[in-house]
Amino acid sequence: MGRGRAKAKQAKVARDLKYRTHDTDLGALARELHGGSDDDDTTEPDDFGDWADYRPPRD
Repeated sequence: MGRGRAKAKQAKVARDLKYRTHDTDLGALARELHGGSDDDDTTEPDDFGDWADYRPPRD
């Protein structure tokens, strides 16, 4: 018992997310997903940088 209120709130949030128009900054999203921006000097070195273009030999 007691799930009715929680379920109603979840349904309300789901409807809001589904039907609300979003002004999404796709550029900012892409920067976030691809590791930040150019002015970030605190990035760690890439341990796999030397192997980025490695292709295993074909048999």
